[in-house]
Amino acid sequence: MKVIKTAAFQDQKPGTSGLRKKVTQFQIPHYLENFVQSIFNAIGDCQGKLLVLGGDGRYYNKNAIQTILKMAAANKFSRVIVGQHGLFSTPAASHIIRKNQAEGGIILSASHNPGGPNGDFGIKYNTSNGGPAPEIVTEAIYEISQNINEYCIVDTENIDLSQIATSKIGEMTINVIDSVQDYADLMQHIFDFSLIKSSVKSGALNLCFDAMHAITGPYAYEIFENRLGMTNAVINGIPLEDFGGGHPDPNLSHAEQLLQTMKSINAPDLGAASDGDGDRNMILGRNFFVTPSDSLAIIAANAHLMREYRQGICGIARSMPTSRAADKVAERMGIECFETPTGWKFFGNLLDANKITICGEESFGTGSDHIREKDGIWAVLFWLNLLAIKKQSVEDIVNQHWKTYGQHYYARHDYEEIDIGKAKDLMQNLEESLTGLPGKTFRGLEIKEAFNFSYTDPVDASVAKNQGIVITLKPDSRIIFRLSGTGTQGATLRVYLESYEPDQTKQGLNTHEVLVPLAAIANDIADIRQRTAREKPSVIT
Repeated sequence: MKVIKTAAFQDQKPGTSGLRKKVTQFQIPHYLENFVQSIFNAIGDCQGKLLVLGGDGRYYNKNAIQTILKMAAANKFSRVIVGQHGLFSTPAASHIIRKNQAEGGIILSASHNPGGPNGDFGIKYNTSNGGPAPEIVTEAIYEISQNINEYCIVDTENIDLSQIATSKIGEMTINVIDSVQDYADLMQHIFDFSLIKSSVKSGALNLCFDAMHAITGPYAYEIFENRLGMTNAVINGIPLEDFGGGHPDPNLSHAEQLLQTMKSINAPDLGAASDGDGDRNMILGRNFFVTPSDSLAIIAANAHLMREYRQGICGIARSMPTSRAADKVAERMGIECFETPTGWKFFGNLLDANKITICGEESFGTGSDHIREKDGIWAVLFWLNLLAIKKQSVEDIVNQHWKTYGQHYYARHDYEEIDIGKAKDLMQNLEESLTGLPGKTFRGLEIKEAFNFSYTDPVDASVAKNQGIVITLKPDSRIIFRLSGTGTQGATLRVYLESYEPDQTKQGLNTHEVLVPLAAIANDIADIRQRTAREKPSVIT
């Protein structure tokens, strides 16, 4: 074992999903090691404890895995479970942590951000419940990182992670396991694979799943093709360190091949995609896009049809920027719908306290109490199971849902890589204008409320402030402004637009056209074009 002297880096504050930087930043000597040692110091005495370790396969994943294994041995963990080739999807890692009652896990991923030598890299710590570390833990890690002056590492050869086997570094055991098997078994327990397989065999159900050359490829091949018999269902299924040069973000802007497939004459019944680390999902019908907010609401409304949730669900949670479609479902079911800040970690307490069963975010993340992460493959399987039960098209299911609960026209406008100073000035100007906005009319719509969202956790009473600026308008619309915490370059301003329409004769219209007035009002209120020097958003989802 070596004790290496180091100096603290001042930029290691975790965001909503851990520490994300450019690969080149993590390659700076001691940078990765400092943050890993800060995690271990925050855990405390690591002796005799079990750690789960894996990543999404992006560039630098292999190097980082070897470093972390050597540091874990030096910090006296008794055992590390690592995925074969150093791979784990984020949902699978969460399941492995929970199944093996591990102290926690380190997941290497920058999620939906691009990869490659000039791309992004990330590292986050998940606690023993399998979920992202809560703020009290990430703050402790950050505080330690600010004063760290040494780290411990074992000087040894790299471990062979290509074979499923057991090995040792000193007294620490390393179990290299199949990255897919346990997770696939869990999915088969939750959903009715026999029913889905029967529908597939009869020709009544087929799928195109775009793995985007990211981590879900091996999981998709095993589950959709091997276990459910869906021939050639997976495209872009081989994980690549640079995601094939693509952007592993499952949305209409980046999953072009899937989108064209779903617009074709012979389009399959369901189109779906997942992201870099496998926790996000996009759902498509034939020439039909299901917003993540609607998908969450439909999943909640139909959960009782699934084997795992047939006893009903105890509650729903959504992030604040997510549309209020799930609220309508909860209201009709007589259960609570919690509105939390953005970040999956805020769902953890609610899940552990059995206050919710289903949860989701507008950023293409949906999940349940089976793990403590959002789960892309789980969401796709839910839709497959639902299609096999209802024997309707995706579009028909969504339209029926709107007729029952009303439609929430919804879109997110992202202004990416804008100057950080300009972004902060825009938000500060908005903050200062809030008290004077209620009662004012913009383009014929009157502002009802204007506030900065804060959240008090109903389980531990912890408070999260300054989580986004919310503008509500009469009769039932919202505009939300917030800065994203998942980028690595500049700032990303997210503007969320939502308009509720209960009138069935006004449902199913072009979302962009319906939301044009709200987009114009958002620009009027925040002066977006002038302050960001952007004529239009980088991405609209």
